[in-house]
Amino acid sequence: MAFLLKSAHVVDPAAGLDEVCDVLIEGDKIAAVASNLEAGDATVLDMSGKYLVPGLVDMHVHLREPGYEHKEDIESGTRAAAKGGFTGVCSMPNTDPVADNGSVIEYVKARAAAVGHCRVFPSGACSRGLKGEALSEMGDMVAHGVVAFTDDGRGVQGAGMMRRCMDYGKMFGKVFMSHCQDEDLVGDGQINEGAVSTRLGLLGWPAQGEEIQIARDIELAKLTGAKLHIQHISTAYGLELVRRAKEEGVEVTCEATPHHMFLSEDDLDETYNTSLKVNPPLRTQADAEAIRQGVIDGTVDVIVTDHAPHAAWEKSREFELAPFGMTGLETSLALVLTNMVRTGKMGYDRLVEAMSIAPRRILGLDPVSIRPGSVADITVFDPELTWTVGEDGFESKAANSGFTGVELTGRATDVFVGGKQTLAGGAVC
Repeated sequence: MAFLLKSAHVVDPAAGLDEVCDVLIEGDKIAAVASNLEAGDATVLDMSGKYLVPGLVDMHVHLREPGYEHKEDIESGTRAAAKGGFTGVCSMPNTDPVADNGSVIEYVKARAAAVGHCRVFPSGACSRGLKGEALSEMGDMVAHGVVAFTDDGRGVQGAGMMRRCMDYGKMFGKVFMSHCQDEDLVGDGQINEGAVSTRLGLLGWPAQGEEIQIARDIELAKLTGAKLHIQHISTAYGLELVRRAKEEGVEVTCEATPHHMFLSEDDLDETYNTSLKVNPPLRTQADAEAIRQGVIDGTVDVIVTDHAPHAAWEKSREFELAPFGMTGLETSLALVLTNMVRTGKMGYDRLVEAMSIAPRRILGLDPVSIRPGSVADITVFDPELTWTVGEDGFESKAANSGFTGVELTGRATDVFVGGKQTLAGGAVC
């Protein structure tokens, strides 16, 4: 099928584009990018006033399938991704069974091919069963298409074990994505350790519980030569550790979530809103400002969601018993547009770099660009569309968003994955 996307403002720093033009899609590829293109037999879609960018990729998503389909499944999770403007997501391995062998990876890929609304790039566990005791079947998973290794959800606790993972796994050329959490130090911590945890009577989670493992894994990356990616970074000092490592030439990257950029521990109050219980926890306002500045200056390579859906009854329990995590796929783009682009803190080109180009580069995926011959993975959004989070429900099975009730400006309207439209006029296809 062919589509002619007329009069869109195309932004793609990789192609040197920042102008209004037409984009012709034929089959699964972009056929032409120019002004005043003729439609021929193509379906014409007027994109006047909208921005068109290379398809967004979220490289940190919990789809929950297999094993936790009451929270989310691959169909609902990728529906939420399409609604949020994403053409691809990287799924985390903390499922049941754990994605620590080729069979589970193959299952995730098969389900995504059958019911998915976007591409799914599975990551695999570093250790068997996420226990941090024995190596996972890395080679088997690579043979079945895994794109990265991570024990996301708890992280590899032993430095020696993490070194073995890196030493063995680096032969496959995949990145190691590190969930930095020293469980011995963090203990039963619930929120950031400080005045707010004291006031609310909740166990504190010190920033050092994250920073110590960031420092450790940077040193292990130096030792082994493995590619390292720090997940959901949340503290100013943790970011400084990454910045210094980059300056020293260490092959390290990092990511940040909108909730660590735009929320802080001060948003927690006596209502004990469990949607604000996340891992790592919301930090101080100074930390959030440092993360935002890191996104602007490029120290933070990627904006991710860490989309972590939970059933309503799970989040309705006492704060100490509720699971960590909030949803994010349907709000991420709009939050960045509202708080970073519209305020002039960063441009559309930086958004494209952080949400489209860098995730593909870090995961070793084929690049996507708005130029003839490129695969037609495309995101279109209306920068002026104003909406309220949660007002019309969610495509995700879960509603544990920390931004419910917040008015945002900017939203995806159309998404194409390999030339197939998965979002049309804001509705998932």
